[in-house]
Amino acid sequence: MTTAEQIEHIFTAWDDALGAKDLDAAMALYQPDATLESPLVCHLLGTTEGVVRGRENLRRFVEKVFANQPAERRRHRAGFLSDGSRLTWEYPRESPDGDQMDIVEVMEIRDGLIAHHRVYWGWVGVGMLLGGEHPR
Repeated sequence: MTTAEQIEHIFTAWDDALGAKDLDAAMALYQPDATLESPLVCHLLGTTEGVVRGRENLRRFVEKVFANQPAERRRHRAGFLSDGSRLTWEYPRESPDGDQMDIVEVMEIRDGLIAHHRVYWGWVGVGMLLGGEHPR
């Protein structure tokens, strides 16, 4: 698989795993030493640092993510941008089915797997966290 194919595979397979809430499929996309950064880490794990380190810790976190998705966490997206090692896409607030959580995903890909994953939240998603509307 070329780098471009690997990037497209991660883009598609990660969203498929999210939609199916398939923990094993999601974890198969991450390096053993992967990191994930998101405000949701603090919210779901009750930590002050929004970073999860290592695939085993990531598994426990993603399991909570899949179990606690609000209805506004839909998956409308239009495509991705990549420089060959970094993959980025947006879940825009406005979607064909109405407003959704506004999130930007950034993944650094190493040897065809996610090494670093950063999730940036927009004002709708942050408002849900601050307002207690996102389940724990």
